[in-house]
Amino acid sequence: MTEHKIGTREDWLAARLELLKAEKELTRRSDELAQRRQMLPWVPIDKEYHFETDTGTASLADLFRGRSQLLVYHFMFGPEYTGGCPACSAIADGFNGFAVHLEHHDVAFIAVSRAPIAALQAYKRRMGWTFTWVSSLNSDFNYDFNTSFTEEQQRSGHIDYNYRTIGQLADSAKVLADSPREFAAMTGTDIPTYTREAPGMSAFALSDGVVYHTYSAYARGLDALWGMYQWLDRAPKGRNETGPWFRRHDEYTNVSR
Repeated sequence: MTEHKIGTREDWLAARLELLKAEKELTRRSDELAQRRQMLPWVPIDKEYHFETDTGTASLADLFRGRSQLLVYHFMFGPEYTGGCPACSAIADGFNGFAVHLEHHDVAFIAVSRAPIAALQAYKRRMGWTFTWVSSLNSDFNYDFNTSFTEEQQRSGHIDYNYRTIGQLADSAKVLADSPREFAAMTGTDIPTYTREAPGMSAFALSDGVVYHTYSAYARGLDALWGMYQWLDRAPKGRNETGPWFRRHDEYTNVSR
């Protein structure tokens, strides 16, 4: 028998109306935060970045594809990985659906990883994804936006991520992935190699030929991008996590549809 509180419909409605007040306040607060994001100063990008795409080499400005805004998801897929990070893959499962809407609203959307373009293309085919995904393998882009790190940075104990310095490799593993050992194995790597990549998102604007950096977020700042978790937060048991549970969508077995 369930140990959860049981009540009448009247009990539920009274509690729900109280919760609704808090939800509306959170919505208003979220709207205020969105406005504050848009009010951040724009920083001109004065460095040349080049990316490998499905159609050849492109600059950062090229990735806007005629639009004035660009949203980038920093997808954890390093050169040594045999497959994309399972957590990033779970997030990316939602990209196909909304990318087309963004791109018809003056917003280009792409994912960026350091894996070679051929590896990204193969994984995209496996996952059935169609969103734009480019390689920054021969670029400083991921390093400059704090989503990739060198071995030397790891060993130094000074990795800058999510606007603070992470002290040791164990700390970085804890922050960069909830389950680094299992996720590292799922990408065909060890923990140090796996955690040399990190998740994030960045936003850019293009005005009069100049590209500006406008916003970046990392770690729990990406929480709202996980459509899966937004649904779980409304499920009776919530996220209900005691350890790693999700897989890439083609790795589940015995699932009824």
